[in-house]
Amino acid sequence: TDTGAHPTPLPTYAFQHRHYWWTPPEHAGVGHTSADPVDAAFWQTVEDETARQGYGPLADRLEVDAKALGEVLPALSSWRQEHREQGTVDSWRYRVTWKPIGDQSPRLRLSGTWAVVVPASGATDPGHAEAVLDALVRDGVHAVTVEIDMDLDPDVGREALARRLREHVVPESPVGVLSLLGLDGRVHDRHPSLSLGEVATVLLVHALSDAGIAAPLWCATSGAVAVDRPEEVRDPLQASLWGLGTGLSLESPGAWGGMVDLPPVLDERAVDRLCSVLSGVGEDQVAIRPQGLFARRMVRAARQEHTNGERRPRFRGTTLITGATGGLGAHVACWLAGNGAEHLLLTSRRGPAAEGAADLVAELEALGARVTVLSCDVADREALSEALASVPAEYPLTGVFHAAGVPQRLAPLPELTLDEVAEVAHAKVLGARNLDELLGDTPLDAFVLFSSGSAVWGSTGQSAYAAANAFLDGLAHTRRARGRAATSIAWGSWDGGMVDEELRALTERIGAPVMRPSLALRALGDALDQGESHLVVADFDWSRFAPTFVLTRPRPLLDALPEVQEALAEPADAVDAPAESSSLGNRLAGMSESEQRRALLDLVRTQLASVLGYEDSGELDVERAFDSLGIDSVAAVDIRTRLGGATGLKLPTTIVFDQASPKALASYLHTQLCRTDESAGEVMPALAGLDRLEQAIGALSAQEIEENRVAARLQALVAQVNGAVVAAAPGADVSGKLETASADDVFDFIDKELGLADH
Repeated sequence: TDTGAHPTPLPTYAFQHRHYWWTPPEHAGVGHTSADPVDAAFWQTVEDETARQGYGPLADRLEVDAKALGEVLPALSSWRQEHREQGTVDSWRYRVTWKPIGDQSPRLRLSGTWAVVVPASGATDPGHAEAVLDALVRDGVHAVTVEIDMDLDPDVGREALARRLREHVVPESPVGVLSLLGLDGRVHDRHPSLSLGEVATVLLVHALSDAGIAAPLWCATSGAVAVDRPEEVRDPLQASLWGLGTGLSLESPGAWGGMVDLPPVLDERAVDRLCSVLSGVGEDQVAIRPQGLFARRMVRAARQEHTNGERRPRFRGTTLITGATGGLGAHVACWLAGNGAEHLLLTSRRGPAAEGAADLVAELEALGARVTVLSCDVADREALSEALASVPAEYPLTGVFHAAGVPQRLAPLPELTLDEVAEVAHAKVLGARNLDELLGDTPLDAFVLFSSGSAVWGSTGQSAYAAANAFLDGLAHTRRARGRAATSIAWGSWDGGMVDEELRALTERIGAPVMRPSLALRALGDALDQGESHLVVADFDWSRFAPTFVLTRPRPLLDALPEVQEALAEPADAVDAPAESSSLGNRLAGMSESEQRRALLDLVRTQLASVLGYEDSGELDVERAFDSLGIDSVAAVDIRTRLGGATGLKLPTTIVFDQASPKALASYLHTQLCRTDESAGEVMPALAGLDRLEQAIGALSAQEIEENRVAARLQALVAQVNGAVVAAAPGADVSGKLETASADDVFDFIDKELGLADH
């Protein structure tokens, strides 16, 4: 029989053409069945009998009436399914909160050179820049000020700014960059979906990349986030910078410092706290308030049980849905119609001409809703005004669901043009702002903004998209502060037309699987029922997601989630010393050194081949660099876990990126597993010397480290270790020289004793 099915190409392993099947790991969680075998058997019987609708045999076993049982079992099965689904939805609920972190006393002082990028005079309160610069200088910083004309033509601004940075900043070797550009929240003339501050920040990121400046970039805003009250958000356009920064932290982890939101009044206490944040408090998303410092956290959001028995609101009058003919908007429209919406006003750029629009209208009308479809770009204020004016008097507007938006091309921010950044924000930002302004004080039952998780935890190659969605979160706060209805939900990925097979496999693999639309809509209903202003709804397998997420840098955002702490905890049976007691250790102990190295190389090759999908591990070139083998962060964590389990060693999550090649990794494992007492005796004095080297470097100032290229010299040493070509240093000489080493002695030691004079 022709079912209409058609072949779908399956995703392939990176740099290969072999297909794979992804089997999601089974993990217990809210909504999953009980581990009690008796309980499981009972519910399995209930579901089996309900499916068969043949209750006689079970009724005989229980000695009850079959007809009565036939009435009870379906109700029990339905009740269980209801609670399982609700449990699943509840497990997807999170919210953003702010944790007080307290002032450090005494705190670390800043030093070295910082580039401070400020708007030209008149763009923002000049007192802010002056106060910040004065505080940095008091703290011991050599501040290099870069002033930017906020009306600079973006088409020439990138090249001109990069040239200025090369001329004035690069020679100073900055240890950090602080941008105050984001404080300018005025709307950009050419790109009204962006602020002048966001445009200038994008240009700054471009120019820093072009100029080769990798010093961590910190961006300041003011009134962009709400720590305690929605009134704290004074400028949703500045909130966009927080989404941009979240994306940059994933795209350029080493060149990203963080975000800091300043209070309205920048007094001496506030700028001192700013210096504290920049000097290092272990946080990269911080709000400074008169009460102290607050760090951003994502936490569980418990749902309050309904007491009146109502589960879904009935939507009276007209409900407007933007982006209504797209996958997500269509799901929302059907959900609204199924919950009694009287009149649905569906808008999209193509309107009735959109693919599937006619079928959608027929489906909605079959559900009992009156439907109007209009072609309307919500970013066009005049067109949106006309659409709102068309709302029939007998069905006044009572609800808005803003789902319009376009995806971003998958690319890091330096590879995007400013026009592309603005296009991503066009429908989301301008559409939401137009709706907010045109509706004014119109009383609404719901004003729902469809945001994205990219604005909360980020997504590589999606910085512009994250920025646009962060604006929606900020707008929801400002509406709530004005007493208006507003709910912004930062969604994970939905299934059902918006995610293809390859993306679905990827999201499963990283631990953020797609959500079933029916359950996501249930979460939407719960959020409206409970009057949520900002909620995060996403499915996470934290055991997979967390290790990958923190692979390149700490991510304090997730520190308050117990599941994340459990996922990142070291295995209880892991050991630091060589694993002589393990079976692998015993086998290695009976081998010669050459046999040991071959065995460990085979182990590394086998595990790598398994992760990367090689049918024959012999095909894997062990001398090929890891970065050319197609290993991403998920694979790196998987390899670390496999090798840690096989060797019994505590291996760092970055082990794959720390080693140059599979052969270098096997050599590293050999040094950890196969050191005999004799070889340990030879290297221990050198290791002790390196400990003293570490201590000596720790006593140096940041300026001394920067001026004498200590980091570059040590990186050269790491490269030699990775290639397994470092000769054993004379331990006694190392110990003696470092015992009373000065700064100059330390630098001389690195150059001469470790053979780096030519690097």
